[in-house]
Amino acid sequence: MSAVVHPALPREAINAKLIALIGTAAVSLGVLLSGFVIEEPAPYELYMAGLIGVWALFGLRISRAILPLVILLITFNIGGMISMTQMADLKETPLYLAVSMFLAFTAIFYASVTESQPDLFRPMALAWVLAAVATSFLGIAGYFHLLPGAEMFTKYDRAAGAFQDPNVFGPFLVFPGIYMLHRILTGGLKTAAVWSGPLLILVTGIFLSFSRGAWGLFGAAAILLVAALFLQSSSGRFRLRVAVMSLGAVVFVSLAILIALQLPGVAELFSTRAQLVQDYDGARLGRFARYGYGFAMALEHPLGIGPLVFGTIFGEDTHNIWLKALMDYGWLGFLSYITLILWTFAAGFRILFRNRPWQPYLLCAYATLLGHVALGSVIDTDHWRHFYLLLGMVWGCLALEARYGHEARLQRSQTSR
Repeated sequence: MSAVVHPALPREAINAKLIALIGTAAVSLGVLLSGFVIEEPAPYELYMAGLIGVWALFGLRISRAILPLVILLITFNIGGMISMTQMADLKETPLYLAVSMFLAFTAIFYASVTESQPDLFRPMALAWVLAAVATSFLGIAGYFHLLPGAEMFTKYDRAAGAFQDPNVFGPFLVFPGIYMLHRILTGGLKTAAVWSGPLLILVTGIFLSFSRGAWGLFGAAAILLVAALFLQSSSGRFRLRVAVMSLGAVVFVSLAILIALQLPGVAELFSTRAQLVQDYDGARLGRFARYGYGFAMALEHPLGIGPLVFGTIFGEDTHNIWLKALMDYGWLGFLSYITLILWTFAAGFRILFRNRPWQPYLLCAYATLLGHVALGSVIDTDHWRHFYLLLGMVWGCLALEARYGHEARLQRSQTSR
C-alpha cells in the first residue's frame, strides 16, 4: 500500500502567508494599544511610529485614491506651521504640531494598509473591541472601587478607563459598540448572545464616563446604523427583525441604566451631567461666549494666532474643532479640514450601501465618524487618536471601491473585445 504524497506548498506562498499574518498582528496590536493612553507619549505613539517606519521601508503604498487624504492632511499641518510663526514664544508648540503630523500619518497608514489588505478590517475591529472592553472594565472597576488602586482609572468622579480624560474615554468606546450592535442586528440569536455581554460592558463604560458628548454620540451613531440597515435591505422580514432587535436593545440598555441609577452617587452625578448647558458653557466667558470671540479674532488673524495660544488668552481652549482649526492652523488649515470632512462624507455616502465585503466596517466607521465631527462642534477632537483611525478606515474603503471599479471596468472592456 503506497503512501499518498501531498505536494509541498511553494516556499513563496508560505512566506507570503507568514508575512500577511505578521502584518495583521502588527496592525491589530497598534489598534489595541490605542485604548491605553494614561501617560504621554503613550505606548501607541512609540509603537505606531516604529510600525509606520518599518512598513514604509518594506512597501507602504500610497495609491491615487488616497492622495486627497494625504494632500489635505499635509496642507492642514502646513497651516499650523504658518500659524506658529505668529507666536512670540513657541513653548511646546513644535511638539504639539509634531503630534498633529504623526496622527495624520496614522490616518494615511490605516487607509493604505486596509486598501492593500481588506482582510485587516475584521482583526482591527476585534482589536478595538478588545481594547474597549478592557479599558471599560478598568473604568467600571475604578468607579465602583472594585480593585485596590483602581481609582486611578477615574477622573473627576467619572470613569476614565486607561485614558486621561473621560470625554475621550467615552467616545473611544462608540465604534466597537456600534460594531457589536451591527453584529447583533445582522446575526442570529447565537451571535446576539455572544456580543450582548461585551456590549453591556461598553454601554456601562460610556454611561459612567458621564460625558454628554459620548452619550449623544453613541445614540446618534446607533440610530444612523439602524436607519442605514433599513435603507440597505428591501426584505420586509429583515427590516422587521432589525426593528424587533433594536427595540430589544433599547429595552436592555434602558434597564441597565435604570439599575445603575439606583446605585449611590450615580443618580446625582447623572442629573448634573445630563443638563444640556453647564455653568462653564453659558458663563460670561464660558464655552459659547468664547466661540464668538474666537471667530471674530479669526477675521483679524487669517494666518492664525498659533497652536494653544487661545487657551492662554481666555483661560480655556477652544472646545470647538472648527474654531481650533482657525486659531491654531489659520485659514489654510481650516479650509483644508473642512474640505477633507466634506470630501470624506460625500464620497463615503456615495458607496455606503454598495454590497461589498468591507461594507459593514465602512457603515460602522462612517456613522461613528459623522458623530465625531458633530461632536467636534462642542469639544476639541484635534488630537484624538481614534478619530484618525476612523478617518483612515473610511478612506481605506474609498480606495478599495476605486480599485474595485477600475478592475470591473477592465473586465468589461476585455469581455467586450
